[in-house]
Amino acid sequence: MTTAYSSESSTERVPGRAWTVRITGHSGRVASVTCSTAACRMPPRSADLTALRTFAAAHAAAHAKVATINPHAYCHCGAQRCGAHPSAKTSCAGTVVMILRHDPIVRQVWSLEEVCEMCAPLIPNATVLARAARPNRATKPPTTPAGQVPSPARPSIAGGFSAPPAEGDAPIRSSRRAPQRPRRQRSGQ
Repeated sequence: MTTAYSSESSTERVPGRAWTVRITGHSGRVASVTCSTAACRMPPRSADLTALRTFAAAHAAAHAKVATINPHAYCHCGAQRCGAHPSAKTSCAGTVVMILRHDPIVRQVWSLEEVCEMCAPLIPNATVLARAARPNRATKPPTTPAGQVPSPARPSIAGGFSAPPAEGDAPIRSSRRAPQRPRRQRSGQ
């Protein structure tokens, strides 16, 4: 699984990444969890839907935790012609953010995506988990993006990822409002 970006091409734009974790029902009242990353290990089919939902949510959280946001990525939503928010048109702009999309009513699909900060608040059921540091255009970016500190090692969980965050480590939630621009002050006042 590729989670970090390469710093060899310092300003080259690359596609925003996306991961999808899905619960699929099968005959015989059993279900399975799948991940868009083929290398991920998934539990066997089970009739315990609650356990599968818990695993799927933890697996999506683990992907978000180990992914290093590429500040040079272009918006995954924009690459999909902004199909996630067809009624609200915008131009892709701003820093790259990692969002988690999960409809609490359907409860079968978790999507992590690198999108721009203009699209993120327009996508229904999306929560901003992390923001990429703005790249310094004057110098080459460091090999580890600024603003992202590696977390301490934690015990592993099924799927090959580190354990979910400890109590008190809540994700950063974004508001559904569009980003506000600072007001200009008039001269002479």
